[in-house]
Amino acid sequence: MADHLLLGIDTGGTYTDAVLYSETVGVVARAKALTTRHDLAVGISGAVEAVLSQAAVPVSAIGLVSLSTTLATNALVEGQGGRAGLVMIGFAPDDLRRDGLGEALGNDPVLFLPGGHDVHGTETPLDMTALEEALPALSQTVSSFAVAGYFAVRNPAHEEAVRDRIRAVSGLPVTCSHELSSRLGGPRRALTTLLNARLVSMIDRLIGACEDFLDRRGIHVPMMVVRGDGALISAAEARRRPIETILSGPAASLVGARHLTGLDAAVVSDIGGTTTDVAVLDGGRPKLDADGAVVGGYRTMVEAVAMRTFGLGGDSEVRIDDRGLAARVDLGPRRFMPLSLASALHPEAIVPVLERQLRAPHLGRYDGRFAVRTGVPERLASGLQPHEQALYEKIGAVPLPLDRLLVSTLQRVTLDRLVARGLVHICAVTPSDAMHVLGGQGQWDAVAARLGIEIAARSKDGSGHPVADGPEAMARLIVDRLTRQSSDAVLSACLADDGVAAIDPTNSVSVDHALHRVEGIVRFSIALDRPLVGLGASAPVYYPAIAAMLGAEPAIPADAGVANAVGAVVGQVRSVVTTFVTMPEEDVFVVAGGGESVRFPEEAEAFSVARERAMATALASARASGADEPVVTLSEEIDAPEIKGHRKLIEARFRATASGRPRIAEEA
Repeated sequence: MADHLLLGIDTGGTYTDAVLYSETVGVVARAKALTTRHDLAVGISGAVEAVLSQAAVPVSAIGLVSLSTTLATNALVEGQGGRAGLVMIGFAPDDLRRDGLGEALGNDPVLFLPGGHDVHGTETPLDMTALEEALPALSQTVSSFAVAGYFAVRNPAHEEAVRDRIRAVSGLPVTCSHELSSRLGGPRRALTTLLNARLVSMIDRLIGACEDFLDRRGIHVPMMVVRGDGALISAAEARRRPIETILSGPAASLVGARHLTGLDAAVVSDIGGTTTDVAVLDGGRPKLDADGAVVGGYRTMVEAVAMRTFGLGGDSEVRIDDRGLAARVDLGPRRFMPLSLASALHPEAIVPVLERQLRAPHLGRYDGRFAVRTGVPERLASGLQPHEQALYEKIGAVPLPLDRLLVSTLQRVTLDRLVARGLVHICAVTPSDAMHVLGGQGQWDAVAARLGIEIAARSKDGSGHPVADGPEAMARLIVDRLTRQSSDAVLSACLADDGVAAIDPTNSVSVDHALHRVEGIVRFSIALDRPLVGLGASAPVYYPAIAAMLGAEPAIPADAGVANAVGAVVGQVRSVVTTFVTMPEEDVFVVAGGGESVRFPEEAEAFSVARERAMATALASARASGADEPVVTLSEEIDAPEIKGHRKLIEARFRATASGRPRIAEEA
């Protein structure tokens, strides 16, 4: 077979990266373009066109496209996503109090229907009356639905019936909990399903934008998406299960880090515009989180890399707490559009306003802050309250200063809700602006960055003194704070991995003394036992100082800025299916998982069917996810204790794993 080029694309909150990769040569070309929220295809086409031009190759040389993204992770960290309707079958309202489900649901609607199954798959009759009554009106206020049934992993029939009815009446996307996980724990499975439903429109737009561009350019090859555990799935599967793409970007970066550095043991920290993601490489492999990925404070049932995600990045909000005698700077967790970027995109909208605000004798409450629409389709603004709609209509495609937009505190709260829905960006000072002032970055408008930093420096502490003596000093405060918060993030992740999560670096005097090398009779020191791999476009700017603070050897690969895109094309397809056998009564063995529940009179026959079903379903899933010639392995756990000399089957679990490299298009 000819050495096809593989096209890796990573769509982050700020940048879209593209690489052309050869399995024999490595990275052939790399490029970046700004992520364009209003039309993701613009950013994708910008990056891909640049990389094709750089490599000077025809599109016919490409045999595979693979996509990784931090959009789903960012959305959950920032509390964003579409409005979803949750349908609970066989559950009670009290179940909302478990696993953070009620908190995650917020103001989104929920319906409770009688029905569901028991642990052996036996049903309680399903009653869809409440659904039939609510569905016509409900489908006008949500963008998708989540359906969770009691013990649906043992018998999915009720979930499927509700799903089919919702689709027939509303035409909206529907996620069923049994499609996402085979694990027990109804409320957490419902939480995972709800988050999945909220992400459907976002990931659908991303994949659709990528497919539309590739089609226009005549690139007709298989398209894959990176899953949260670093494995690849087909674009069609990712559309159905977008929750599996949470931590897609970080997982791809880990795969990329291992590939680019060759290190078997390392701490990998990837800084983006919105988040910093930290994970540990041991034996050349990322650890997986057996309990499910935690993102945005919610523990899901998605198997993913054991990654800690922090709301800290180059575009993080700069918060100045001026209530104490000495002011304190903190960063995140929200992502803002840097003033330097906003001015580069809208040259006449930012600098004149900042100059006007600087001429004023006193600092205004909203000085240095603007609002602009993200540009998402209008249908995603469904369900806004009248006062939210009124404020949204005042905000346009050009940044508008908040001191001219907001006239009351209530409007500020309303604006925050529009930001949380992903409809509006706030433009304000960020670490990226600080780096423009200090000369570490220069890709956007340094004039706007300096003016914004100068306004921030006018803030006064509790003693009435300015927070900083000029823009350079203010910029240094911000960058130093990013260095410290990044060090805290790395330490938190590593201490948790070492089993000493009780030590909180942000509140530990000992850690503070160690990081800042405080002199004393007792000297504290701290160090990592392995290199710190810094990834991200701004890694060369930030990570030397972070590694120095942590007493670690820095490892910043030449392609650190596109590690995610590299990781997207060097991974494998992997599908896991678990089947179960239980014994509800003497001489009755029930096979569940991977399809409908089936009963058998003999244990051996039930075990045989469970094994065959697990392997066949895993192979079919791997092929559906784009694997070429997948191979399957099987593991089994049989819980059958001896009770009074009699063997009693509690549960047998058969776990089949099918894996293989993705199919690559052959040249005609």
